[in-house]
Amino acid sequence: MNQRILDYNRSAWDHQVQKKNRWTVPVTSEQINHARKGDWSLVLTPTKPVPGSWFPDLENCKVLCLASGGGQQGPILSAAGADVTVFDNSPQQLAQDQMVANRDELNLQTIQGDMADLSAMESDRFDLVFHPCSNTFVPDVNPVWRECYRVLKKGGTMISGFCNPVLFLFDDGANSQEKLVVRFEIPYSDEESLEDSAKQALIEASEPFCFGHTLTDLIGGQCAAGFSIIDFYEDHWEEGGSPIDRYIDCFIGTRAIKL
Repeated sequence: MNQRILDYNRSAWDHQVQKKNRWTVPVTSEQINHARKGDWSLVLTPTKPVPGSWFPDLENCKVLCLASGGGQQGPILSAAGADVTVFDNSPQQLAQDQMVANRDELNLQTIQGDMADLSAMESDRFDLVFHPCSNTFVPDVNPVWRECYRVLKKGGTMISGFCNPVLFLFDDGANSQEKLVVRFEIPYSDEESLEDSAKQALIEASEPFCFGHTLTDLIGGQCAAGFSIIDFYEDHWEEGGSPIDRYIDCFIGTRAIKL
């Protein structure tokens, strides 16, 4: 990934932990105890739980939670029996996972790095990659798919979430419940598409830069990497999250297999 973007988004997500962004708030010990008893669910996208049938048997399953820090998915999967590695760009996000692991005596490893470069891990290592919508924070999603394919064992599963590119067509500042304003082209980039004043506002708010990828890269990119996509679903923002939800679900979850 572009080093400047990587560094900026790392700092931004560290600040999101301080701001208690939804995706940075760790699970509770009660949730961990439920997971140990087999009572758990996870989301890739804002609201809809991932179907239980998408997960392999987690007992001793080697799982990579990719760009999935924050003390949420990794600890739950570990409590459910998996051998979990959480890989994330943000040290503060990883600290949330480590905090839960220490608090609840979980066997969980954390590694800090770029989701598009998994060279710290050998090929054919994992049975499952759990990868939420964090790929919206990389300029090019294709290296992410290729690395996921490399580190998965043959027959392994990648469960991934991503944004429908239609989400990035509209001008958030001009949208309303009555009217949506189309302004941007796809692929989209906060860095290249926004005016300087809008970019500066993101920086001052410590908001990470986002990127809207084409469906060719989001879906075709998985296939080009070697995956077979065998299932998918759509999801929406939380209630009141976006006026676009009146017209279309803006998130997609896919289940892909390395054949």
